[in-house]
Amino acid sequence: MSRGKARTADWAAPSCTVTVCRGCCCGTAKIPGVDHAAQLAALKAELGSVARVRAVNCLDACERANVIVVQPSPSGRAAGGQPVWLGLVNDTEATADIAAWVRAGGPGLAEPPDILDLYAFGPSRRVRRGIED
Repeated sequence: MSRGKARTADWAAPSCTVTVCRGCCCGTAKIPGVDHAAQLAALKAELGSVARVRAVNCLDACERANVIVVQPSPSGRAAGGQPVWLGLVNDTEATADIAAWVRAGGPGLAEPPDILDLYAFGPSRRVRRGIED
């Protein structure tokens, strides 16, 4: 078996990608009263077996810190799912709601909890292109 085939066989596509901003504002003391390390650890613990959770330096939406982007899985995208940008995710309940939605399938496959509508926002096209490409 070629090396490329072995890697493909061992790798399972995650259901979604959850991108957590940890840049100049998100994940820093500029957002007081939030255990930023615990938030990222909770997402990794809750979703590690079903989604890719990654921290990035800055999503350039600082006015909405902490920002999390949930990108659909290939099947979610095929079903019409689009990346969902969530801002002001600064409490454990919102983090838990995001994790539950991703475990259920995420964009395109499961309806998000209604409460997440309060966190959703549309970033500029320039910012959106940077994460979604």
